Amino acid sequence: MSDFEPFYDVSRSYEDNYEQGPFGAFAEALKDGNGADAAGTTSEGASASFLGQPVNLPFGIPAGPLLNSRFTTAAFRMGFDLATYKTVRSRAWGCNPFPNVLAVHPKAADGSLTPGSAELDEGVLADTNYETPISISNSFGVPSQSSDAWQPDMRAAIEAAGPGQVLVPSFQGSRVEGMSEEEYIADHATTARLVKETGAKLMVMNTSCPNEGHNRLLCHNPLLVGRITEAVKQEIGDIPLMVKLAYIPSDGDLELMVRSTVGHGTVQGFSTINTISAKLVDANGNQALPGAGRDRSGVCGNAIRGAGLDMVARLAAIREKLGLDFKINGVGGVVSPADYQAYRNAGADSVMSATGAMWDAELAHKIKASR
Repeated sequence: MSDFEPFYDVSRSYEDNYEQGPFGAFAEALKDGNGADAAGTTSEGASASFLGQPVNLPFGIPAGPLLNSRFTTAAFRMGFDLATYKTVRSRAWGCNPFPNVLAVHPKAADGSLTPGSAELDEGVLADTNYETPISISNSFGVPSQSSDAWQPDMRAAIEAAGPGQVLVPSFQGSRVEGMSEEEYIADHATTARLVKETGAKLMVMNTSCPNEGHNRLLCHNPLLVGRITEAVKQEIGDIPLMVKLAYIPSDGDLELMVRSTVGHGTVQGFSTINTISAKLVDANGNQALPGAGRDRSGVCGNAIRGAGLDMVARLAAIREKLGLDFKINGVGGVVSPADYQAYRNAGADSVMSATGAMWDAELAHKIKASR
């Protein structure tokens, strides 16, 4: 794979990618100056929707690899009709040290990881041998520019969307030492207000990365998520809100999440999943990613497709059981048109691909051609 260049260059630091990226085919897309890619439109116009916004195809890239407006604009030009602006915070936040991405090689013949399996704690091989179907580590720590930097850039990203395309802002609250729970909730609301000020038509709130300490996820506390979304909705009003979830193993906890949010009218959709946490080791069994607190990392790509499909199907079942109206955005391991269709068949109203899109800039075109 040495002849292929992902649009996020995993051999460079996050800071270098932010300043110099995107790379590969995405960089070429920015050079043509032709605006949104013609392949992103249809003769009939937008034929689907995403949280009330018309889209050509409900497929795109989730929060993560699209670092700024150059990345999102390139995604639109490559036919990805949903482009998620990397998760922002109310304050500047640093990135984990380089390297952040390694190739991950689960033991299973199909390259999958199973939530709750012993392998996740015993160690999964990670190195720089990138092979398709691709699975990688995601060890960034949710970095963010200051709002003075990302607000004008997000406005530019929104304006760059072509017909039938939507910029999807992602945000999260930030817990700092000494912060009370009420202050933590308020920080989410503040960040949502900052996103609203950019002219965003919708937004996604990330609850699926460690927010409250090592390897502890906000989405594992449905009642707190419910309180946060109430505060957020007071700031954003009628703007649709989607919540990004990690894998939640308990049906009861997942239903409580739905009841605590959609049931209170604060949330209009869920995006799932983010990553699966695993201990990553090198060929000698040592910690693969250098630095304290980095023995584990989120794994994304091909390895998590089964878990993502499972979450989507369970959410769809809960939606039917409770008779509630909310959208489901399926994420995880989408590397082919067949994967896109599998998510739609499982109940997803829209689908996104991060790792798959990084390693195949033509993925949106391929999905459109297969329909």
